[in-house]
Amino acid sequence: TRPSPDSMRAVVRGLKAQGADLIKLFASSGLGAGGAQTMSNEQITAICGEAKSLGLRTLVHAISAASVRASVLAGCTQIEHGIFVTDAELTLMAARGTIFDPQLCLVFQNYIDHPDAFSFTDSTLAPLKAAIPTAHAMYARALRVPTLKIVFGTDAVALAHGRNADEFVCRVKAGQSPMAAIISATSVGAEALGMGDRLGSIMKGYEADLIAVNGDPSLDIRATQRVMFVMKGGVRYR
Repeated sequence: TRPSPDSMRAVVRGLKAQGADLIKLFASSGLGAGGAQTMSNEQITAICGEAKSLGLRTLVHAISAASVRASVLAGCTQIEHGIFVTDAELTLMAARGTIFDPQLCLVFQNYIDHPDAFSFTDSTLAPLKAAIPTAHAMYARALRVPTLKIVFGTDAVALAHGRNADEFVCRVKAGQSPMAAIISATSVGAEALGMGDRLGSIMKGYEADLIAVNGDPSLDIRATQRVMFVMKGGVRYR
């Protein structure tokens, strides 16, 4: 069925009333299904417009270039994935201040390494294997777009937890500097959450949430894979 834009707005208002502080919408199919746009431009505009009027962020699962463009033009807050974007969509995101959360390797490699856990076959794994070089090439182009706000995200699912730093390594291999990759996961990530006034930086008055690693990650990003301890709210955890 194709719910009307007005009914979509009502859903957003209902979620707000239940205490939601963000809206996640699927503007496209998944990668395995090709990623084509599945919601109409009018539906996307209705959801993101209503959410914005209520002070809610909108995060959009958008794989194809068309679904990304529609979501950016609709004023949605953040694009998730966007593996098939062209330079035009990357430039549009930068111009509109849209936050971009792409993934390069961890989520794909995790499925490839554990196909039985997800009941994947050779045919369902094929687009995931092909996605890795495509994602790396896309990210290299994204890094060349001035003012594009890129945040760190892994889309990590079961069996990938604890391995988020693998995504750091892939980002640096694609051409990002180690420090820029770290900043995308700290202060830029906090800004994207609307919490940049208390998270994401080591500053007086901020929450003391730190990760200590063995080595200098600004020189060797693989140091992020060697976690020594975590501090949450000033309390150290091994």
